Amino acid sequence: MRWQVHSEKSLYTDRWLDVRVADVELPDGGRLDHRLIRTAPAAGAVVVDDRHRVLLLWRHRFITDSWGWEIPIGKVEEGEEPRAAAAREVEEETGWRPGPLRPLLYAQPSNGISDAAHHIFRADGATHLGPPSDPWEAERVEWVPLADVRRLIDRRDLVSGTSIAALLYLLTEGR
Repeated sequence: MRWQVHSEKSLYTDRWLDVRVADVELPDGGRLDHRLIRTAPAAGAVVVDDRHRVLLLWRHRFITDSWGWEIPIGKVEEGEEPRAAAAREVEEETGWRPGPLRPLLYAQPSNGISDAAHHIFRADGATHLGPPSDPWEAERVEWVPLADVRRLIDRRDLVSGTSIAALLYLLTEGR
């Protein structure tokens, strides 16, 4: 049941994304023009302290006009390794330098429409450096008890798919 791609062309491109249309043949022989979005990979981290709290950002997303908790995550720059990008994003967005990072999760959050690849790492501990260098990223940065994650999801205070996946995955570690 593999779809066959006959061609793909760009409809719009900027430094963040490439909106494309693909001429796709379905397994039954039918054809359609399927829109897709190509993006650079992203990297982020779940930072956990010795009190089983995670470092989260409380931020507004204008697209959905909603507020919610998220892990720090951002674009992997050209030539940058995902682990280095995750460390940089944590520092820029939170003002904390994460401890050593190790892989936690790889996700493709919208693979029906986008090739977005999210590399998520885990750090145990962090050192406070000062205020975030990107103060516009979040209204506040807080250490949130990991035990509160399910309640935050249920209240829709945590709706970011990648953040949810990473935090729930972390909760299953060691079980």
